[in-house]
Formats: sequence, structure tokens, C-alpha cells
Amino acid sequence: EQNRFYAECIRLHPDRLAACATLHPAAGRDATLADVRRAHDEGFVGLGELSPHSQRYAIDDPVFREVLSLAAELRMPVNLHVTDPDSRDFPGRVATPLADFVRLATEFSRTTLILAHWGGLLPLRDPAADKLANVYYDTAASPLLYGPEIWRRFIAAAGAGRVLFGSDFPLNLYPKIELEAELIRLVAEARASGLAPESLAAVFHENAKRVFKLDERID
Repeated sequence: EQNRFYAECIRLHPDRLAACATLHPAAGRDATLADVRRAHDEGFVGLGELSPHSQRYAIDDPVFREVLSLAAELRMPVNLHVTDPDSRDFPGRVATPLADFVRLATEFSRTTLILAHWGGLLPLRDPAADKLANVYYDTAASPLLYGPEIWRRFIAAAGAGRVLFGSDFPLNLYPKIELEAELIRLVAEARASGLAPESLAAVFHENAKRVFKLDERID
């Protein structure tokens, strides 16, 4: 149902909207792979946000592994949920061992992976992350997880070319000071980080254009 909704959105506004498709291996091999191919044909630019750990399927699930291989073939990046192993407990929190993502990135080196929520700070915790050329990170829900210093700290470790701006909108990122969700404060936080203009441009839009091949899609 969600995929059908977003398919209609991008059909109506292909010049303004792009979307990622969701899936669950429990639908079965044939149905799941058919969903991925249909999403590609309908103009979806990626898959995700997927969360094997919270959706209760193993990273060794054979259907999931076929999805990752097919994603490489179709040039569709896969966005995966990551929980910081040191984050505070909260309702619904599910552990996502960082070693699992290193393993997936290594075994599916042709598949582009985007690890959500700064990837649980993977590049700051595991030197092996530097060698994972197919891994990117998004900034979704950043203010709920880290202070404003994360922008410079993380990008110093991973590089501006590996980070995509994400928000988790319409989640309220500043619940202590705002009654409703909005994006302006998060954008301002990033701009106030002291990052160079070219780094901000990469994070805000250039990386997404490259990773999701948005220029090719519009053409």
C-alpha cells in the first residue's frame, strides 16, 4: 500500500519527488523480487528504510540477500536502519550490531548501502569502515541522537562525500522547544556547524543526486 501511494506521488510530480520502496522478505521470494522490479520500473530510486533487526528477519535471510543482489543490478541504493549501540534506551529501541552492516557491505560490495542515523557512528568506531566504498550515511533524526558537534566530528572522519542530509520528517526533532515538526532548525544547525560551503552542498544535495542518480532520472 505504501509503495502504491508513493508510486502515484512520483508519477504526478517526477520533477519534484523521488522515493524509495519498502519490502519484507516474508512476502516470499517471487513476490518480493517482483515488488523490487516493479518499483524500479515505476521510477523509485532506491529501497528502504529497511530494518531487518526490527522487522524480524535475519541478515542471512535468503530473500533479503537476493534483494541486495538485485538492487546492485538495478542500481538502486538500499537504506538501512541503524541504532547507535551506545544510545539511550527508548520505547521500540532494537539493537543493530554494527558488525552486521560491515559484513553486508563487504559481501555485497556492488550494492550501495545508506546507513541511517549517522550509521550508528560506524566510521568513528570501526576503522574497517574506511574501506567500505559502497557505504554512505544519512543524518536522519540527528538532533534526537547527537549534539550539533556531530556534523564536523563525523564528516572529519568519513568525509563530506559520504553523508546525505536526512531528517526523519515529520518526526519532531526538537520536541523540547517545538510543538510541531519542521525542517528549518535542522538546516540551520547544519549551516551553523562551520562546514565549508562545498561540504554543505555535498551533504544537502550533491551526494543524493549522485547516489540516487537523480539527473539520469530526470533526463
